[in-house]
Amino acid sequence: MKVTQANLVRQYENVKSEVDEAVLRVLGSGKYILLHGDEVKSFEAEMANYCGVKYAIGVASGTDALTLPLRATGIGPEDKVITTTFTFLATPEVIANLDAHPVFLDIDPDTYNIDPEKIYECIEKNSSIKAIMPVHLYGQPADMDEIMQIAKDYNINVIEDAAQAIGAKYNGRSVGSLGDMAGTSFFPTKNLGAYGDGGMVFTNDDELYGVIASLRVHGVAKKDRQVRLGYNSRLDEIQAAILKVKLKYLDKWNNRRQEIAKTYTDMLNEYVEVPHIKQGRTHVFHQYGIRVKNRDALRNYLKENGVGTGVHYPVPCHLQPAFGYLGYKEGDFPVAEKAAKELISLPMYPELKDDEVEYVCETIRKFYQKKE
Repeated sequence: MKVTQANLVRQYENVKSEVDEAVLRVLGSGKYILLHGDEVKSFEAEMANYCGVKYAIGVASGTDALTLPLRATGIGPEDKVITTTFTFLATPEVIANLDAHPVFLDIDPDTYNIDPEKIYECIEKNSSIKAIMPVHLYGQPADMDEIMQIAKDYNINVIEDAAQAIGAKYNGRSVGSLGDMAGTSFFPTKNLGAYGDGGMVFTNDDELYGVIASLRVHGVAKKDRQVRLGYNSRLDEIQAAILKVKLKYLDKWNNRRQEIAKTYTDMLNEYVEVPHIKQGRTHVFHQYGIRVKNRDALRNYLKENGVGTGVHYPVPCHLQPAFGYLGYKEGDFPVAEKAAKELISLPMYPELKDDEVEYVCETIRKFYQKKE
């Protein structure tokens, strides 16, 4: 049996007729860009309702969905923004590209999300922190009550990186509605994925909404009135139409991810360290990561037996060459560095069949039984 880590074709086949109709509707309309059509506007309304926020603003990518909130809050040269070192490179990259300084912190050893205690200690020592960007890693919300209380105490903004967690809940509230702003990605492999790039910003703040809506269209506030320098960062009408179709299935797909995760956990917890889910959270399992001491040997064995895996993320951001100028070194964040050496992402997508999930589990069990 062959089990890939992701399979986008299966999902497309399940929604093919609806997606094809949506794409053809847009093509037949002759209205392909944000300012001319209605697909983005209606999708924004649906997403705002889904996440329980006042505003959802479609943009060109998940990276832009983090850049624009930083710009909207005035982050710029020499400002410092706290974030986790254990995340995809785009999270600190958007900070650095505004000539601000990413301030990396270590993670909770159980959830792999940023450790709030480290945030508090960092701000106590550094008065130039202007924002916090927590990441809801792998689909589990970060410790947002603690983070928001710290932000309130020190009067700084919180921008959620929700790229991996749309549909997840934190004490009954949706990811995307927990901070001052949030950004998510519609990269094709995400839980809610487009057929190309796309992203979205969420906020309840009227003023921030106006700034972000302007920034995504070259800083134009009204026709021919450029009030600030901005970007060309519009979600396409075709992608919005596709995403509207897929949004109807998101909860069902996330429920299936949770079912798959439960099978993995039940069948593997004797052999490997399985994900920990904190009380009051729903985890939507963008990735299902197991933790092992002999990662390369296990991955090679799985590959030999037809099982695809991934590693998210093998090098923490503070050790990436691009951030060498910040002066971090190995040993600075031991919890993240250890996790980076031990985590494996197993196949995880809603269209996985039960026998495929069981085959992955049995293959891992055989690996460990053989060693014994």
